[in-house]
Amino acid sequence: MGFIFYDSISGPIHIDDRALAHLKVVIATKLRRNESFTLSWKHPEGTPGGRSTIWLHPSIPLRFTFDEADPPELNQKWIERLMYSVNSSGGITLVDEVLPLDADD
Repeated sequence: MGFIFYDSISGPIHIDDRALAHLKVVIATKLRRNESFTLSWKHPEGTPGGRSTIWLHPSIPLRFTFDEADPPELNQKWIERLMYSVNSSGGITLVDEVLPLDADD
């Protein structure tokens, strides 16, 4: 389980390491372009239901922390799906990984 530490939020945002590695690519791309956007996710099982959204801006401190020392192999289709999401009016929505069998999605 990885974490995003964002500005002065009271605690870290818990996101699976594999998903976080893919989100990091998309988030870094947008922030490098000096673009702001939102990130939304469903609350994980075992926590109160619902979802959360944060506003990401290049001037707000952001840190990614991973449990695994080695980065996973990235799935280009998943990155493309996340990039499509971030470029929409709703911002990034953490979607499930696109597996090879789902390549036509």
